[in-house]
Amino acid sequence: MQDYQEEIISLFSELLIIPAPSGKEEKIADFISQKIQSMGFAPEKDHTGNLFVKIQGERSDISCCLAAHIDEIGLMVSKINSDGSLKVERVGGSLPWKYGERPVEIFGKNKSITGIISMGSGHGKKSESQLKWEEVDIVTGFSPEKLDEFGIIIGTRILPLRGECGPHILGDDTNPLIAAWTFDDRMGAVALLRLLKAIKEEGIKPKLDLIIAFTVQEETSCFGARTLAQKIKPTYFIAVDGSPLASHSPLELDERPGIWLRDRRQFYSEGLIDALSATASSIGIELQRAIFSGAASDASSVGLTGFADQLATFGHVRKNSHGYEIASLEVFENLYKVLKEFITSWNGET
Repeated sequence: MQDYQEEIISLFSELLIIPAPSGKEEKIADFISQKIQSMGFAPEKDHTGNLFVKIQGERSDISCCLAAHIDEIGLMVSKINSDGSLKVERVGGSLPWKYGERPVEIFGKNKSITGIISMGSGHGKKSESQLKWEEVDIVTGFSPEKLDEFGIIIGTRILPLRGECGPHILGDDTNPLIAAWTFDDRMGAVALLRLLKAIKEEGIKPKLDLIIAFTVQEETSCFGARTLAQKIKPTYFIAVDGSPLASHSPLELDERPGIWLRDRRQFYSEGLIDALSATASSIGIELQRAIFSGAASDASSVGLTGFADQLATFGHVRKNSHGYEIASLEVFENLYKVLKEFITSWNGET
């Protein structure tokens, strides 16, 4: 395995182990902040919880923000039953059939405990149906009084056990796949952390004023990106996120990153798409073009605010979404290479 592959896996593993349900991103933000400070940067944190670094470029009349969100999908307690089992609602795009009957961690204010998702018998009439969360219980084994003592209340967040999230390396060592619950969007954060490291170690001065951002609450409302854009008003806003293999998009699971043409909210900026594609081509990397009618991103949400002039979403192509995701390990290196070349060579002309 190549050194850069080991670096990707190591950094991703460090981030993956940290629980970060949407709205509760403090732990992963603190970890990323420490990483950035160890590189010699002075990260800023706003009252929304976004973390970002400003880097002066060769020209300051326009700016570019590269953003990866640091929250993840999950569940939250909606009701505590008399037997101590829990009813839940989803946080982001969490679907019961993606989770299955599995152990989960319930993050009480005073103590975290393990629960088991229970979907009932497979011998009944509904054994082949897709259940809704209101038909599912999470068994805890504790009484409601004990749960209250643990600080497990309405709104408590729940995630799959960290030890079951991976990552796992699959296939041939010469071109391996990587799988985990989930890449979304810790692998975007990995790319931006590696980019910051290169900027510091190689003395890179970006062509434009650059903001590297780690945003919160993307999975529920993209609230973090929207509030950040209002503060910094970037000319260009690029969400560094994944491109799932949707049935209506001609994507392939290989080493080529994907770039979004549109999503359910709006079209992306052709000039910025062309600039990223040309940058990739200049270093021998092809971008796959994708259309998503049932998805949205931090970038398209920023577009709704009007606080950025041009928008793009760009990242790894992955099989599965909001579950156990699979991607080419090499795609993450190519994503990083394109971003590095882009900030180094692109002068903002579209």
